[in-house]
This record gives sequence, C-alpha cells and structure tokens, in this order.
Amino acid sequence: MCGICGVIGIEHGIAAGEALRRMLASLWHRGPDDEGRLEQPHAHLGMRRLSIIDLAGGSQPVCNETGRVAVVYNGEIYNFPELRETLGGLGHAFRTHSDTEVIVHAYEQWGPECVQRFNGMFAFAIWDGRSDPAQVFIARDRLGIKPLYYSNVGGALVFASEVRALLASGLIERRLSPSALWSYLLFGSVSEPETLISGIFSLPPGYFLHITDVTRPSASSPKRYWGLAEAAARAPQQSRTSFADAAKALRPLLEGVVRRHLIADVPLGVFLSSGMDSTCLAALAARESGALHTFTVIFSEPGFSEAPMARRTAERLGAKHQEMLLSAGTVLARIDEAVAALDQPTADGINTYFVSWAARQAGLKVALSGLGGDEVFGGYSTFRSTPRAARVRALARAVPRPLRSLAARAVLRSAGGGQRADAVRKGVSVWRSPEALPHAHFFARSLFPPESCADLLGGDGGAAGAENSAASQPAESWRAWLEQAAREVQGRDDFSAVSWLEMRSYMVNMLLRDTDAVSMAHSLEVRVPLLDHQLVEFVAALPAAAKQRAGHPKALLAESIGDLLPEEVLRQPKRTFTLPWQHWLRGPLGDRVAQNLGELCAPLSDHLQSKPVRDVWQNFRAGQTGWSRPWSLYVLNEWVRRNVSAPIAIAPPSPDSRPGAVIGSADARGAIRSAS
Repeated sequence: MCGICGVIGIEHGIAAGEALRRMLASLWHRGPDDEGRLEQPHAHLGMRRLSIIDLAGGSQPVCNETGRVAVVYNGEIYNFPELRETLGGLGHAFRTHSDTEVIVHAYEQWGPECVQRFNGMFAFAIWDGRSDPAQVFIARDRLGIKPLYYSNVGGALVFASEVRALLASGLIERRLSPSALWSYLLFGSVSEPETLISGIFSLPPGYFLHITDVTRPSASSPKRYWGLAEAAARAPQQSRTSFADAAKALRPLLEGVVRRHLIADVPLGVFLSSGMDSTCLAALAARESGALHTFTVIFSEPGFSEAPMARRTAERLGAKHQEMLLSAGTVLARIDEAVAALDQPTADGINTYFVSWAARQAGLKVALSGLGGDEVFGGYSTFRSTPRAARVRALARAVPRPLRSLAARAVLRSAGGGQRADAVRKGVSVWRSPEALPHAHFFARSLFPPESCADLLGGDGGAAGAENSAASQPAESWRAWLEQAAREVQGRDDFSAVSWLEMRSYMVNMLLRDTDAVSMAHSLEVRVPLLDHQLVEFVAALPAAAKQRAGHPKALLAESIGDLLPEEVLRQPKRTFTLPWQHWLRGPLGDRVAQNLGELCAPLSDHLQSKPVRDVWQNFRAGQTGWSRPWSLYVLNEWVRRNVSAPIAIAPPSPDSRPGAVIGSADARGAIRSAS
C-alpha cells in the first residue's frame, strides 16, 4: 500500500522534479516506510511505500529485466502468485516476491490488456521506455477501491493518490468548483469524476489513461475497460438459478476471496461489529487463520454500542479481541486532526477516521472491512425506498407543476420533525422536481434535496429553479456520471439497479474514498473482500429471485454463510454503523459547529449563503432535521479553510525512513540506472 504521484510532459526536469518532491512530501503519511522516484525525460514518477508484502524486496519503482519498463503502484494484487507463475512460464525473470513486479511483467507481456487479469485494488502508473517517445499507462481498479486524481496543467499532466498532493505540487490553483459544490450539498460528498478543486478530476473506477507520447500527455483521455453490466452479461448463464443453488455456489467464492485477502507479512485483523458482513468475514478468516485478531469501537451512549454481540462472536471464534471506547471528549480533542485527514470533505468520513485510529492504536497494520456487503447483497433501505421514489416520480411527470406545488406545500406542513421530516422532504423533492436528478435512487440518497441546494447556493429555491440549476451543470460534470449510471441500469430489475447505483455513487464517492484517505492517514491498509470483482460479477449476473427474499435483507449472504454465524447476528434487524453524533452535537462539540457555521471562510462564502447555512444549524437544534446536514456543512467549511484558504500542511519526513531509490536517465538512449 502506497501513495503515488507523477508529472508527465514538463520538459524542464528541475521544475518537474521539484513538483514531484513536494507531492511526495505531502504523501508521507501514506507510506512512511520508503520512498522511490523515477526521473526520465518528460516523465517523473514517485511513490511513498507502506510495506505489507515482501517487506525487504518490494521497494519501488520496480523495473522489468531490461530496465525499459517501470511502475509505481498503490494497492494489492491478490492473484499475483498465479500471475507470477504464468509469466515465469512465458520467460519473465523475477527478482522480488512482491505483487508490484507482477504488474511490470504483465504490462510487458499483455500491454494495456493486463488490467483485465488483475484481481485486487490498485492505482498504478507504468513508464514504458521501449518506444520513442516513451509512453505512460495509468489505471485504477474496477470498483474504485484505490483513488487516483489528475489535472491537465499547461499541456502537462499531473497525477497523485490524493487531491491534496496535487495541490502541494504548486502547479494547480486552489479554486473551488461550483459544480462540485452542488454535488457535495446534494449527497454529502463530491461525485465522480469531479473533485472540490476546479481542474482536478478523478480517474473513474474501471478506467485507464494511456499516454502514448509523454511530450503530449493532454492529447489522451480516460477510457473504460470494465463495467458491471457488461461483465455480468459475459458471466455464465444463470437465469434459471434458484435461491438455494445461488447460495451454495456463493460459499466457495466467499471462502476463496477471504483466503486471498489474508495474505500479508504484517499484523492483520478484522473490523468486527455486530453486523452480518463483518461477522461473515471474521468467521471465514478464523477458519483460515489460527490467530485471528478482531477489533471493535464501542460507545457509552445507549443504543450505539455493538460491543456485547461482537464480544460474544469473537469469543466463539477464538479470536484475540480488542475494544476501544470512543467518547465525545476524545472526538472533540481530535476533531481538527480528523478533518485534516480528509482528502476531500464528506459527511461520513470522520466515522472511519476514528475507527482507523483506534485499530492502529491496537497494533494493526492491515484490517479487513465488511464494506460492500450492503451494496452487493441488498442491505440498505434504498433497496426499498428507490422503487417507491420511482413510482412517485412517474406519477409526478403526469401532473402539472402548479398542482404538484400545491400538494407539496400541504405535505410539508404535516411533516413533523427530525428524521421523519427529512424523509418527507426527500419524497416531496421527487414530486416537485422529478427531472432534477437522472434516477429515483439519487433522490433517495440525497442529503439536501435539490431545492435546498439552490437555496444554500443563492439560487431559486423553487421546483423550477432546482430543476434548471441542476440540469445546467456542464456535460463533463458529476451529473454526466450519474446519467451514465442511470442509463446502465435501464431494463434491469430493481435489486440489480439499486445495487449498481449504490456502488457507482454512495460507495465510491464516500465510503471507499473516506476509507482510503483516513486509514492511510494512520498508515493502515484496509481491505474490502466483499468487493472482489469476481464475487460482485457473480451476484450481479443472478436473477432477482435468486438473490433476495422479501423481508430479509442480505438473504443470499445469510443463506450461504449462515451455518458459521451466531443466531443472534442473523436475527437482528439491520443496523447502520455511526457515531453518536445526534447526542454529541448537543454538547461542547455542537458549540464548535455553531461557531464554525457562523463564520464561513472566504472561498466558501463566495458561493454559500450565510443565512440558509445558519438556518440548517438552528433547524437541528429545534429538532427539525437530523445531524448529518449541519455536520456536512461544518466539515465542508473546515476542509475549505484548511486546503483552499491556506496552503496544505505537509508532514515532515520521518527520521527513521530510509533513503529512497532514484531511477534516472544515464545517457541519450534513455537507459536507466539505480542510485540512492
């Protein structure tokens, strides 16, 4: 696990090298164990390494036998032993036991098609000096587990594992994207492929960027190599598969996935809650490992702690179990560093920050997470609310707008308070502005409804304003990404449609992005076995009747693995892991939030309206809305204050870190050498 970065297309080596060094310094927390650089004409690549596999031999960049192909890489390739054997049989010689070297030889053998053979989470950049001019190939894993960002600056291309690293390069203006602000307010996170910084974009999941001429990198654009609909269509025909047969076939897939994800040369554990996903992983891991380490965050607030059930599960599995009590005082004391760990602001990232911090305190360097189980197996309430929203949307399209507005006002007057009021406002939003978003699911997943976003941003707060403002975003924006996802689920059953839309929105834009950023802030690698692409493809290809049962969330997973799980885990209702923000925001932490929202920082105050922002906080205090809305605005304001108003703080190199390898050109032919 690492952080990577690069500068492609700048002819002046000194300028490119300085930008690379600044980015590497900002990525120190992602890889405190090692640093490496590749410096070639028009191509400067770098990495910071967190050693997980082949601790002694996995330093990067890693080259092929001739030194004409080299890679910097972030992630894990879980099928690297099989690929290594195949490539060895094809004549490739290996010098290390790392998965990184497999990437080099796979690209050497199969070119850009190599990504189709990788099973894992990855973001990498390959320099290919076998041609003149040289080429660079950049790719991101299918589901977006590992991030990669890029920007075209004056004809050059700059990329990195974090948005903040690109800002640290000194090549990119710190300017907010108005379009991305819309996305953030709607969903509590910025949607792919945009970022909150204008001109910085995410390489989307399942895409690559092939720069065939390093002197002209801006001539290349991202290309897709994987999509779930196409992959599921290529899967063996399963239209007649029964629920029982699907559960039976799923079991060995789960066992194999967990077995692969346990490969590590450092301490590894499982984030264990009382939920089915993490319990499933722990149960399968316990069968493979005799020294399973489990970890749970607990709270003193009634109704939030999952400690008793997790404790009983760990005891049943014979695991070494640790618990970390997280209090409001601890959160308040560390909230500044938690926000500072976010690479982009989100309404949910602070949860994962404290879980990762506690796991690292317990001595873990790798942790398995059940992230993805709700998306793949149907655990979220959106699997039920999206079809309802779709019916409201279809009816609204047949009713004139004036009549819709009258009905909406009547419903809002009877909305009540708290979470019920928030749910009513979402439903009313679908009714008033059915075209504001390209699919009913996005209404169900919204944080602020479109008309509230327009109000916060100073636009027309009515239904017409919401539709027109959202629809006017540029074609290359987050809205185009949502429209593409909506097109991909046309004609699919409700379960499959919601599953894919969850993975393409909430999961990649918030859960995976947060998990990567805040876990790496603690130099902790988090693995997500339930997002193995072969497992995801298998479930996606099943008919609806083979993966669901009415009234039983995640029925297929429960049927497949139920004999290994405690009965109390199977019987309990679905719980959403969250910190007790509803309680904490009514104490000293709330005073911090109130002060923050009363003083919007300069870049944000150019876009957000102060009174509607303050009203959100007052509505929370009055019980008229949930905690997530004022909290999302607090995190947004703090993130902008730290990363746009002022230069990003760069962590100093560790005094214990080893000097990194530098691979540079030795002569006019571009032959390379190693130097310390």
